[in-house]
Amino acid sequence: MATTQLEQPEGGGLGDLAMRTLRAMPRAWNRFWRLVALYMPKRLYARSLIIVIAPMILLQSVVAFVFMERHWQTVTQRLSQATIADIAAVIDMMETYPHDADYANIIRIAQDRMQLKVDLLPPDPLPPPGPRPFFSILDEALSSEITKQINRPFWIDTVGNSNVVEVRVQLEGKVLRVFVRRSQAYASNTHIFLIWMVGTSLVLLMIAIPFLRNQIRPILTLAEAAESFGKGRPMPRDFRPRGAEEVRRAGFAFIQMRERIERQIEQRTAMLTGVSHDLRTILTRFKLQLALAGGKSETKAALNQDIDDMQSMLEGYLSFARGEAAEDTGRFDLETYLQKLGEEAQLRKCKLTTTLSGDPTVHVRPNAFARLLSNVIGNAFRYAKTVEVHANHGRGSLTVTIDDNGPGIAPDKREEVFKPFLRLDEARNLDASGTGLGLSIARDIARSHGGDISLEDSPLGGLRAVIKVPA
Repeated sequence: MATTQLEQPEGGGLGDLAMRTLRAMPRAWNRFWRLVALYMPKRLYARSLIIVIAPMILLQSVVAFVFMERHWQTVTQRLSQATIADIAAVIDMMETYPHDADYANIIRIAQDRMQLKVDLLPPDPLPPPGPRPFFSILDEALSSEITKQINRPFWIDTVGNSNVVEVRVQLEGKVLRVFVRRSQAYASNTHIFLIWMVGTSLVLLMIAIPFLRNQIRPILTLAEAAESFGKGRPMPRDFRPRGAEEVRRAGFAFIQMRERIERQIEQRTAMLTGVSHDLRTILTRFKLQLALAGGKSETKAALNQDIDDMQSMLEGYLSFARGEAAEDTGRFDLETYLQKLGEEAQLRKCKLTTTLSGDPTVHVRPNAFARLLSNVIGNAFRYAKTVEVHANHGRGSLTVTIDDNGPGIAPDKREEVFKPFLRLDEARNLDASGTGLGLSIARDIARSHGGDISLEDSPLGGLRAVIKVPA
């Protein structure tokens, strides 16, 4: 039995199109949310307000639309229908009793019983249609009812007088002009509903905004305490866990974490200090025994050199321990420090250029920050003849840039030099007295202040060190 195979249309058919559409939808959705995230406020308080206000506006918009569609328009339609029915009744009476004497009674009855002011005008052409108002629900209702009930040429004006609606109907040999109060044909009390809706929204916002602020303030206080801890500053005196239960739990967890970290730092500092002190005592005893012992001078010199290296390493340990020790924040004068650098540069026979912009006073841990600058700038003095130091203090941060014309460091080695006891094989190596802890201590101090140190190529041809810390 022969079988036939249907050919697929070119381009893959509807299946491929559907697959491409499905694959494009996640990308479009992700693009949409990236756009929303770009324009969304970044602070928690503003986002919380949006969470409260946006559903309220959406709900009230839906309610207002339903009210406009189901209530306001329906009431206006019925009022307009009743008004046009009265005008149609007046026209029927005029056509039934076409005598001038009867017109006066008809006009009187329309004014007394129907609240309509009726006039008869000469049979002139009707005025041209005027501009329609932006919100033309009344015009649409009146026009529809006149066409349905009277079905004669007409002209209406709902714009000229805000309290009166004018209707003109073309009759045989005359024009009927009717003035109607707007409240007879229009649901004029609708604004009361809108006022109540807006008023209740404002009351809800007046209650929600202070409540949100009271709930968010403990979170901001916790963030400030964590930021102070990251910068090596003491905890605010008035800090204590407040707010909702989850925020209180986070606050207690932060306090416990801070206590554990501080206790660990104190234990490590005490251990390093004790071990370094004990080992230095033993090395001093070794050195004394070598001085009293006999033997070849070459062997004694080598042993003494090893002891000196070990003492230098122990001094590095002690410096590292002092860098971790607790120190209160204080004022550090950059201008005075840069002046002292000039004196050190003269002693080292280096050319030094310093610039300072912004407030010369920064709030850091003075001794630790001085050690940080001394380690980095001293490293530049050691390997270069020209050094430039630029300090910029502004917008809550301090940036210190140190450029030199030394041999520099290869890009793939710039992160390794921050590791303790690292000795490079290139020209910019540690000298005989170095321990390899200088940059490690410097970065540790910078990070304990909430900042960091990075190394780059210098315009002078050597190395650029950039120190950034909050201040």
